[in-house]
Amino acid sequence: MDAAVKKIMTDLKGRKYAPVYFLQGEETFYIDVVADYVEGHVLSDGERGFNQVVVYGKDVTMATILTHARRFPMMSERQVVIVKEAQDIQDLGKDIGAKLLLDYLSKPVPSTVLVFCHKHKSLDKRKELGKKIDQLAVTINTKKLYDNQLPEFVSDYVKEKKIAMDDRAMQALCEFVGNDLNRLANEVDKLVISLPPGESITAERVMAQVGVSKEYNIFELQKAILQRDTLLANKIVNYFESNTKKSPMIPAVAYLFSFFSKALMASQASDKSDKGLASELKVSPYAVRDYSLALRQYPVSKIIDNISSIKDADLKLKGVNTGSADDGQIFRELVWRLMH
Repeated sequence: MDAAVKKIMTDLKGRKYAPVYFLQGEETFYIDVVADYVEGHVLSDGERGFNQVVVYGKDVTMATILTHARRFPMMSERQVVIVKEAQDIQDLGKDIGAKLLLDYLSKPVPSTVLVFCHKHKSLDKRKELGKKIDQLAVTINTKKLYDNQLPEFVSDYVKEKKIAMDDRAMQALCEFVGNDLNRLANEVDKLVISLPPGESITAERVMAQVGVSKEYNIFELQKAILQRDTLLANKIVNYFESNTKKSPMIPAVAYLFSFFSKALMASQASDKSDKGLASELKVSPYAVRDYSLALRQYPVSKIIDNISSIKDADLKLKGVNTGSADDGQIFRELVWRLMH
């Protein structure tokens, strides 16, 4: 978890509340984590009816928000005002709205917990509000995670759920979902609900949930490509071609691009031991075996050729220079090129 988010959550759980939280940035997951906790825990069920207000940015002006914030709580120690989709506040980007908020921030009402959920972007640091917000409110500024940071996010999330998840399962989930943290968390939640007591989340369970065949999937195809097992590779390609809904080809190509890109990084590593490659590639020790095999099977020039072939296939699958070939033919040709 982001360090700033962790500090905020620790304080919230310890019932230490700031008068204003400004939650902003590209990654919405952590913004929702903080806002949902405030909405569900700061006030008791009996207090929320009179003392909790949730508004949406597109429906309000800054003056309206601050009118709510300046009220005094009724039969409660504090009140909560949450502004969702705050990036859409009608006058936030204008001088008048920014000045109203700056005036409030200079002397906030101590009995109000005011939360702005400013999603998908951050305030303009060239303007006064953007420059001063970090000094006047408790803030986070979230960024999208890089692919190599996703397994750590999943690991932390499943630990919070007190559930075990093996490394291959984490790799599978991250590769197929990508850096959408809300969807990653949602997929883990669904896995936890269906998980028998005492069992861990395995790659097979992940593959079943995200719609990938247990027998024929991208992991088995990658293994067949690395082992130059033409018969098995053709069987898997046939399966992909006849089951495009369960095994869509564009995500499969994206997975192969990620693998061979990391294999190229591995080829340049000074320490090619399993421990060295795991550190260099930011992958689990389990996954390192595939990269070590790739280095034994392919010279660097072939790895570079494979990356080029994958990029070409990705463009064709997206409709660029496709010619008369259908998706199945494009994918079949790609796999052949990767193996020969």
